[in-house]
Amino acid sequence: MTEPTTEVTETAAPPADASRLPKVHGQTLDKLPEDLYIPPDALEVFLDAFEGPLDLLLYLIRRQNLNILDIPVLKITQQYIQYIGLMHELRLELAAEYLVMAALLAEIKSRILLPRPPPDEEEQGDPRMELVRRLQEYERFKTAAENLDAQPRVGRELFIAQARPEVIPVSAQLPTPALRDLLMAFRDVMQRAELFTRHQVSREPLSVRERMSHILSRLRGGPRGFAELIDPEEGRAGVVVCLLAILELTRSTLIQISQGEPFAPLLIEVARAQPETVENADDRTD
Repeated sequence: MTEPTTEVTETAAPPADASRLPKVHGQTLDKLPEDLYIPPDALEVFLDAFEGPLDLLLYLIRRQNLNILDIPVLKITQQYIQYIGLMHELRLELAAEYLVMAALLAEIKSRILLPRPPPDEEEQGDPRMELVRRLQEYERFKTAAENLDAQPRVGRELFIAQARPEVIPVSAQLPTPALRDLLMAFRDVMQRAELFTRHQVSREPLSVRERMSHILSRLRGGPRGFAELIDPEEGRAGVVVCLLAILELTRSTLIQISQGEPFAPLLIEVARAQPETVENADDRTD
């Protein structure tokens, strides 16, 4: 029986980019020299790497889709020894465990081939069961390790963002309250003042000028709320005098009124630029 022969026709390769070709002594090398000798074993690749004899044995069983409970010892032993021989040829260092496993496989093979002793001399049992138990235990640990390795890992699938966002300062512009807001605050103060009308105490007439000075002295300690500057115990007269003093100070630009948001409490503070004093304001009111 003769083997079929096939003709091999060489086709011209497309011209390659000269900038990508190697250069020897300044000359572009576009084809191999005719006198170049490449030994047959110049490059050998051994892709399979095993963590131990059980790993190699489990690999041989999985590759052939064999039942781990019914291992063909003869076939597996031959392949196992072939792999060990290949490792020797590739000058790979073998651990003693590989040779021990080879001896164990040879022992199991011999126990299967040799005649079994009578039942009263030795316990009956499959000599492969101990090896099967070790393989099953190793397979469970190997599967668990593969599942753990498949989980997302920081630095491999997950990367922590290192960039920090730039903090942009934001200056909040407080809205200027309208006259309606001032009247609503005045109404709230008047409602609270009515709670103290049962105890009427006669006092000296209140002066708008004195109340203006009193308000300015209190505002020097910091901003105050509108309700803090009015004493409800003074009754309606005290509230009216305080309101007139606040309006006069606002008109004289000695104080300024602000509000954080709509319907929020009014905040009164000393104006940053004070062009006039209280005396000048009183002169203008006179």
